[in-house]
Amino acid sequence: MAYEIVKRPHVENFVKWSKFKPKVVVLSADLTSSCEVGKFRDTFPDRFFSFGLGEQNMLGFAGGLAREGFEPWIHTFAVFIYRRPLDQLEMSVAYPNLPVRMVGFLPGITTPGGVTHQAIDDVNVLRGIPNMTILETGDATEVESVLEVAHKIDGPVYIRMLRGEISRIFPKNELMKFNAARVLSTGTDVTILSSGISTEEALRAIPALKEHGVSVQHLHISTLKPFTDPQ
Repeated sequence: MAYEIVKRPHVENFVKWSKFKPKVVVLSADLTSSCEVGKFRDTFPDRFFSFGLGEQNMLGFAGGLAREGFEPWIHTFAVFIYRRPLDQLEMSVAYPNLPVRMVGFLPGITTPGGVTHQAIDDVNVLRGIPNMTILETGDATEVESVLEVAHKIDGPVYIRMLRGEISRIFPKNELMKFNAARVLSTGTDVTILSSGISTEEALRAIPALKEHGVSVQHLHISTLKPFTDPQ
């Protein structure tokens, strides 16, 4: 099963999406290029803040910006959003329920950076924080459309984001929807729920199950918290 490969879709898409949203600002912790916001920095330098290796300061600063009416979009590796600055995340962002968007690249064990960069407990930790919404992108279409979904949420949002060369599994006009599963196939024997990069792997495995007579229902999940879709 072959899909179109889209190279670094977040780079151009974020600039285009935020162009007429002057309250949208970006905060980076020495990972601007790695987190695909270098073009945003160059296009809107007055809306870009660099904190070096200072994630605690970045989270606290984001809370202050949100209190002043801005919409901060933090871009860093997933592990650096919640492990090092957890107190600032909980007290300066989540507790006051501020609209801070945290874009976490290389979530889970997808990083090549070893143990120090593996966010193995990001969903577990962040699901336990009150007011937090968790979204996850599964392909290029969701990377492009997750911005508007997060933008409309009243409160903090953590996004498990893909980067680099990304498969386009879903048509460009079938955008991510908040708290709604995508029904990729229907069946009666087994139900597979997948999210993120595991969805593409599931799509490759399901034909093998069907060859053995297994009827598969496959749901792709992009909202990890809340998880209340009646499907």
